[in-house]
Amino acid sequence: MKYLIAGLGNIGPDYEQTRHNIGFMVLDAFAKASNAVFEDRRYGFVAEMRLRNKMLVLLKPTTFMNLSGNAIRYWLQKEKIENQQLLVVVDDLALPFGTLRLKSKGSDAGHNGLRHIQELIGQDYPRLRFGIGNDFPRGAQVNYVLEEFSREEKLLLPERIETAVDMIRSFCLAGINTTMNQYNNK
Repeated sequence: MKYLIAGLGNIGPDYEQTRHNIGFMVLDAFAKASNAVFEDRRYGFVAEMRLRNKMLVLLKPTTFMNLSGNAIRYWLQKEKIENQQLLVVVDDLALPFGTLRLKSKGSDAGHNGLRHIQELIGQDYPRLRFGIGNDFPRGAQVNYVLEEFSREEKLLLPERIETAVDMIRSFCLAGINTTMNQYNNK
């Protein structure tokens, strides 16, 4: 079985360590732990790897966040992967920092990257939501997601990213229901 694991973010050094790039950070950690190497390919940086008897295509779209659907649709079609074998790793303002939630489908919840994906492939695909909190004044959402994590958050980030990596492994090996039951209540 083949999976597409897509981490959402924006390319370039200005965005590298920002909250909006947590999807990239999680995929970088997943690839590093598996000795997978990203290559610059069409619509994104792509790494391919095996996880036991599963083939995984890791994707960090280079389309910028608001056009993430273009990259995901292209790689789903190119690799002949069904939506249920797609996992999108994305930042979520509605969840407290470090909270991780796996969902089998859902709305875009106001997230522009998810909105574009939904426009192109529908909303019936799994996503791993990584809470970044919402500690910002009214009207400052854009600045907040494009800022780096706070000093306190940076101390906790490695452990939360490691848990997200474990959730991706579990999603591919044990399935979405087992993974949701094991991790969503933590």
